[in-house]
Amino acid sequence: MEKHDETRYNGWTNHETWTVSLWLDNEESSYRYWREVASKCRHEVGDANGVCDGTWTVKEAAAMMLADLLKREINAGSPLTRPSMYSDLLCAALAEVDWLEIAGQCLSE
Repeated sequence: MEKHDETRYNGWTNHETWTVSLWLDNEESSYRYWREVASKCRHEVGDANGVCDGTWTVKEAAAMMLADLLKREINAGSPLTRPSMYSDLLCAALAEVDWLEIAGQCLSE
């Protein structure tokens, strides 16, 4: 019998990851934008050092690149710019997001 992992949420690493993925996928313009960025990442990493020397596959390198872009853009878009209890809570929640998992989902479609 498979052990149920209590830390997962709706098939995702955690609630924070699921929430970000849900919001990115539920708005058509956001969905299309991130799939386009994912496609660009696939094409751009072919010549990356880690891919050329066999350290990473193209898919792994693209996922890492996309995860970094997702994290930076989502964090930069925070509406809470002044220090407060709310901005601290938002930052804590975003720190729990598995950006690589979301990137992998974007790349698989």
